[in-house]
Amino acid sequence: MISIITAVYNGEKFIESCLQVVIDQNCLEVEHIIVDGGSSDKTVDIIKDKANQYPHIRWISEKDRGQSDALNKGIAMAQGEIIGVLNVDDFYEINVLNRICEIFKTLPEPSLIVGNCNVCNLEGKLITINKAKQLRTIDLLLERRINEDGIIDASFPLNPSAYFYHKSLHQQIGLYKVEEHYAMDVDFLLKAVRSSHVKYFNETWGNYRYYPGTKTFDDSVRGMSLVRIRQLFNDYIKTLPLIEQWQIWLARNINFSLLKIFYFSKHPERLPESIKQRLTKYSRT
Repeated sequence: MISIITAVYNGEKFIESCLQVVIDQNCLEVEHIIVDGGSSDKTVDIIKDKANQYPHIRWISEKDRGQSDALNKGIAMAQGEIIGVLNVDDFYEINVLNRICEIFKTLPEPSLIVGNCNVCNLEGKLITINKAKQLRTIDLLLERRINEDGIIDASFPLNPSAYFYHKSLHQQIGLYKVEEHYAMDVDFLLKAVRSSHVKYFNETWGNYRYYPGTKTFDDSVRGMSLVRIRQLFNDYIKTLPLIEQWQIWLARNINFSLLKIFYFSKHPERLPESIKQRLTKYSRT
């Protein structure tokens, strides 16, 4: 069985479509666990109505300490061997869950599998496609993979709608960090890739809505996303063996130097004046 976990709070705008997304997957081996944080809008009424119609929907509604705490509650409730996290405003491609169940039949435990993810706006218009092909620890930790908007670029899985993993993985790496309210998925992935069999599939599985008013979008606009992620990366690097720390340091600095060389070869007029003078002096000699 696959357990899809959705954490929600005052999500009446999307909760019905979220529930319907899983229903429309027509997967016989799925349960959809909804962890509501004590919503004051119509979210719980919508959940109740759908749960009365579809027995695969299981839910609780109570105050929590944030999204990470809600996800941990969902994991505790999960009866499936496979975990997927679906944010209330995101959605799957058609027939993804049956495909995931089929893939996991042949995988060693614990495994983490990652597919492609469409990044779209509120109306569903495609912005970009996230293809997280490089999933080694060193690939994930390179700062060059964070773009200027503070969004981790295509090398890092952007959204949990495009990855799934064995529930037993949590026995090795622990649960989601309750005190982390913004980058809990990044923290999870950094730990997961070191403790699981990781495999990338060049198939589109998830759709991630990125739009104003959401926690992630607004955090990026304030410039805090980049700060949080870099701090998380740097803290994690300190836990690695010294040889890996050096590998990451070299990769960061060598690649940055190459980027500078490439940039100034295209724009020599932007070189610092002191370097221009030195180049002129050497050219004369």
